[in-house]
Amino acid sequence: MSVSLEELEVGRQIGEVTIEVTRADLVKYAGASGDFNPIHWNERFAESVELPGVIAHGMFTMGAAVQLVVDWAGDPAAVVDYQTRFTKPVPVEDTDEGPGAEIEVTGIIGAVDHDNSTARVDLTVTSGGQKVLVKAQAVVRL
Repeated sequence: MSVSLEELEVGRQIGEVTIEVTRADLVKYAGASGDFNPIHWNERFAESVELPGVIAHGMFTMGAAVQLVVDWAGDPAAVVDYQTRFTKPVPVEDTDEGPGAEIEVTGIIGAVDHDNSTARVDLTVTSGGQKVLVKAQAVVRL
């Protein structure tokens, strides 16, 4: 990691990223995770259970969001804790061109713990102008 604990200040932005999501991404994630719930691939079924359509897996969204922190830290093992609350689903449109959804992620240093050599990164995670994760926080050992 090129960032030292001494350089970090609460409120400093570590970066931002827009993640493009397609229906194919959901199929790949379903295969990797074993979560084949039809709300993640079947429009008719998703709407029958009063969802806005096919939605991304919550854990897909959570994992995609923390990648900003992993890239910033330079080592996945540096992330020693990660928690969030799910607030809104991420609808993924069925499109022939471009992504079916976009997830915007911004990371800000929320706390620095010099005694434990850690920093807490607070993530703002939105899609379609709505927060889809809240209290998304990753603790990184530096």
